[in-house]
Amino acid sequence: MVVPPWLSVPPPGYGGLEQVVAALVDELTSQGHAVTLFGAGSQHGTAADGFVSTVPEVQYERLGESLPELAHLARVKRLITAADFDVIHDHTTIGPLVAGRRAVPTVATVHGNPVGEYGDVLGDIDPGVALVAISHAQRRLNPGLPWAGTVHNALDIGGLPRKTEPGPGPVLWLARFSPDKGPDLAIGACRAAGLPLVLAGKCNEPAERRYYEQVVAPLVDDDVTVVLNADRPEILRMLVDARCLIMPIQWDEPFGMVMLEAMATGTPVVALNRGAVPELVRPGLTGLVCEQPEELPAALLAVEQLAPEDCVAHVAENFSAERMAYGYAEVYRRFAAGRHDIREPARVSAR
Repeated sequence: MVVPPWLSVPPPGYGGLEQVVAALVDELTSQGHAVTLFGAGSQHGTAADGFVSTVPEVQYERLGESLPELAHLARVKRLITAADFDVIHDHTTIGPLVAGRRAVPTVATVHGNPVGEYGDVLGDIDPGVALVAISHAQRRLNPGLPWAGTVHNALDIGGLPRKTEPGPGPVLWLARFSPDKGPDLAIGACRAAGLPLVLAGKCNEPAERRYYEQVVAPLVDDDVTVVLNADRPEILRMLVDARCLIMPIQWDEPFGMVMLEAMATGTPVVALNRGAVPELVRPGLTGLVCEQPEELPAALLAVEQLAPEDCVAHVAENFSAERMAYGYAEVYRRFAAGRHDIREPARVSAR
């Protein structure tokens, strides 16, 4: 299992990819698979049989540079032999492009949108590399890629706190500060509904800081509480205390782990109908999905009618770590057996 060198697994705060990998490693191990995790830093919090670090410290401070990930992948290649492993599962951005040079078949999860420059990279991969989508919406953005399957991200909900009844707390926006995530729309919707808002955002990269200072901060007033770069315990506390999670996304988000986290704690989601939202949220049961931003205020008021236990049950049934591990194990088996020509047909609709 190869992860990017930016963060530890699981992450101390922000880091959806690393949360997914931690749950996947633990569940695969519990199902009897021998898993070795390749990453950065000196520690991990998974049940992996082994942990191999390619660099003493996580490379978060160099996030956005190419060389740290390239060097990480070059070291991984030198450390992996066909005698030791049946399959490599790569979660890095550049990994699929270099995977054809490996002695072991590679399954690569695509964690971003497979279009534009990233789509060009993925379109030039070796035919022996199996690409896995994290949602049907993501896959439909570039159906011509050699997709081997679609496996939804998942969450280990066993240790998560949960609310027992709808909460009167504030609306919560939880994301990185970016125009794609719509924090300005969240402020406007909550203000129109007369509800307090907590903006809890990742804000430590230059672009995030600029966007916050230039666009978001001027909109903040007494009805908005700002929390920057929260750690994991604080994130969970805010999710449990929230009336709902608001997701006014302005791009075709390929998944959205924060929606799973919210529903797993019993907190419903109010979102705009973009990307994978229809695959994750059950309207009228675990949240409300709006077509236009103008519909958000009414949805924020109506969401208190939804039951926390329905939100939790939805995640447990449809997005369990067990289900995710079985999905990936099926892909592993096909490619470890050398059946590289097998491609799964695309799904026509999200439901």
